[in-house]
Amino acid sequence: EARANKRCREACISAMMGPSLGPVNLFGEGSQEAKGEQARMSSIVGALAIADLVKTSLGPKGMDKILQSHSRGGSVSVTNDGATILKSVLIDNPAAKVLIDISKVQDDEVGDGTTSVCVLAGELLRQAAELIEKKMHPQVVIGGYRLAR
Repeated sequence: EARANKRCREACISAMMGPSLGPVNLFGEGSQEAKGEQARMSSIVGALAIADLVKTSLGPKGMDKILQSHSRGGSVSVTNDGATILKSVLIDNPAAKVLIDISKVQDDEVGDGTTSVCVLAGELLRQAAELIEKKMHPQVVIGGYRLAR
């Protein structure tokens, strides 16, 4: 009976998978794949770039940013509002997208502090990157942040 069940399962799986079990290419032409440490560090670098972008617009002496739209005929606007800057940036880095999402949630819930929350999260990531570069395991860093809550 066990052999019959096994054969039945194998037949069902092969019927669902179809005739071709070859590898499927998920990446488009010209794309790259990153694994392990390289993927972690590239995510952190992307998030730090976003934090640094808005950090210079923070406070009363914050610098203005010139934003040029590609979709609206190249219109130009000048702002030092972190939420506006973050909404206009096109990002494909997952960690940078998280920072932008944090900023959007802050804006939706409180209506202010979008730049500050992005800069704070960026600095936490910067400190974590330093610890990871010193060969501290990322789970230990996460545990420390959880204890600090």
